[in-house]
Parts: sequence; C-alpha cells; structure tokens
Amino acid sequence: MTLKEKLIILSDAAKYDASCSSSGSTRKNKNGIGSAQVFGLCHSFSADGRCVSLLKILMTNCCIFDCKYCLNRKSNSVKRAVFTPEEICTITINFYKRNYIEGLFLSSGIIKNPNYTMEKMIETITLLRKKYHFNGYIHAKAIPGASEYLVKKLGLLVDRLSVNVELPSENGLKLLAPDKESDKITSIMKLVKESHSRIFTPAGQTTQMIIGAGKETDQEILKRSEGLYGSYKLKRVFYSAYIPINKDSLLPSLSIPPLKREQRLYQADWLLRYYNYKVDQILDEKHPNFNVLLDPKADYALRHLKEFPKEINKSSYYELLKVPGIGPTSAKKIISSRKYFTIEWKDLQKMGISLKRAKYFILCNGKYFTSQSIFNKEFIEKNLILEEKVAETPLSKQLSLWGET
Repeated sequence: MTLKEKLIILSDAAKYDASCSSSGSTRKNKNGIGSAQVFGLCHSFSADGRCVSLLKILMTNCCIFDCKYCLNRKSNSVKRAVFTPEEICTITINFYKRNYIEGLFLSSGIIKNPNYTMEKMIETITLLRKKYHFNGYIHAKAIPGASEYLVKKLGLLVDRLSVNVELPSENGLKLLAPDKESDKITSIMKLVKESHSRIFTPAGQTTQMIIGAGKETDQEILKRSEGLYGSYKLKRVFYSAYIPINKDSLLPSLSIPPLKREQRLYQADWLLRYYNYKVDQILDEKHPNFNVLLDPKADYALRHLKEFPKEINKSSYYELLKVPGIGPTSAKKIISSRKYFTIEWKDLQKMGISLKRAKYFILCNGKYFTSQSIFNKEFIEKNLILEEKVAETPLSKQLSLWGET
C-alpha cells in the first residue's frame, strides 16, 4: 500500500474525533521548524467548532475493541492501514513545509494492547521532535489502559493530551463500548491534571462525548461536562453528534446526525464556562432537553421571564450576561459607559451592541424597545424563532420568511 493510500484511509478514519484544538502552548522554536505560541496557531474552525488546521490522522484504524458506534470497530469490514513512525514524520514535515498545516493531531486505534499503541505513538513524536526538530503544535490522544509511565512520557513531548470519555454516562459506555472502562479514562485525566506544567501538556487536556448514541438527556450530558470541568480542569469538552454509520440493535435508528442538538450543547457549554451559569439553571427535571428552535440562553430567559426585562442602567455585570445577545464584551461596554451618562436605545446602537435578541429582554432608562404591553412569552418566542430561521436561511429566501414580496 502506498503512502498516499494510507493517508486517504487514516485521515478519513480520524474525522470522527472532534477533540482537537490548538491553543495555550508556549513551545518555542530552538533552531528547528515550527512553533506553538501561547495565543495558539493560525487555524480555522468549521461551523460546528472542529479545528481544521492540524494534520489529523490515525496511526492505524486497526483496533482490538468493538465499540458499537465506531467505524473502526474490529467487527467491521473496512479497509485497514498502519502508518510507521517514519511515514507520519515524512507526511507531517512535507505538509508543514508546503504550508498545508501548522501542527499534528495524532490518534490511533488500539493495536495489540494499550501500552504497545502508546509506545508507537511516543516513538513517532520523539522522531518528530528529536530527528526532525519539529517544534510545532502536537496534540496526541492518550490510550486508556496505558501505563502511567507512558502517559507521562507522552505528555512531555506534546502540547496537548486528550482522552475521550466517549459517552456521557457509565451505563452508556458499558452498553455501547464494553471493552472500555470509565476509571481507566478518568485516571489519565487525573494524572494530566496533577502533572500539568509549562513542560508537561502545556496546553492542557480536552475530551469528547458522542451525542445521541445513548439515551442520556441534555441535562445529564451537561452535568457530566460540569463535573469534568470541575474535577479535571479540562480546557474543553467537545460534543460530537452520533453518526449512524453502523447497524446494531443497541444503536438508535437515526437517519441523520443530531447536529442541532450538538450545536445547542456547544452553546450551553459556553454558558457554563464563560457566563457563570450552572446546569440546573439552564435545564431541570421539567425541561431536561433543549428547545432546538432556540439557543439555550434565549430558552432560559423565556422560562424565567419574571427576571426580565433588565434595566441596562442598573443591572450588574452577571445580570447583563443573562440577557440573550449580550456577552462579556458588551456587558463591560455597558457598565463602563454608564459611569458617564444614562444609556438610551440610540447609545446601545452607537456602542455596537447587538439588539436582535437583546431588545426583547431589556429596558433603557425605563423604556422598552416598543410598547411594554407586548412584553409576553408568545410574542418574544415567535420573534426569536423567526430570527433563528432567518439567520439559517439563504439571503434569497429571507424576504418571504418576513412575509415581504
């Protein structure tokens, strides 16, 4: 098999892993090629948040495990390939020199056993660092079940490590990935957290959950994420919509991936990390799943309409963050500006504050954006849903949505 044929197979096999991101590293160039700065690389992200600037490959798609949802499970009849360490180095360096990539994301199926797989990954990255003097960004996937010694050795070579929890619940893992053990996954997370330093995984760690393969609610998924952030100081939890590529009685009968659900989880995750929300504020037992027609912040506001409208000139920073359409930058602008003058509606526009959603939930100097008699859930929800539809619709079709000709 040629190197090109291997690359086609093993880059395609890696596309289902979403947990790669290149930021937070300070690895410097020491008479070699490439570098990874603290502000991250010049990378692009696809619409669903996936990083697309790294060479993203599997070392092999051969695997001794038989996870129900995985294309590369051992019971699947797919074309298999294995890169040698030297081959991965050749591709990485050639792609880097051609300016195709700025770093490497390396994962692998499990061949022979976890320790053997990790040893081959370490051999590969050691070659890149020592023989080819590649100082660029490298994100590697740690293999659950590998020894602590090997995890520590790999962590000293790479900028970021990740180990996938795979499924949001332990029951889901036992049912759909019976070869994997939750404690082996979390033990690596704990080790990375405790060993994290300027030279050991300087960009920290991430993980990924597959969404929709099991029966977990959105509330259960976010609860797991909240726990992972708190316990292991993860940089990010990635959510990957279940792709129905395998037939199995234990898998849901979906025709398309639940991408809208994935989007809502990413939006809610952002609220957890940057907006001071707790899971129980976003979802509860009566509302365990998101309204896919609205973003989670707007959905929260509609379910807690008694907290609104908020007066722009009096609300605290964290109260402003609860207003749909107002983020940290806008909230800081508002608080800074009102030291000098009373903010009116025209001032918000001059300040560049987006009012598309915010206008339904705020007052400016006691005034609603229109008659306060229409401050009700039905009116606001209808207009917010329409705004979402317009945002997702090609421009040529937007006029008809508004009822215009």
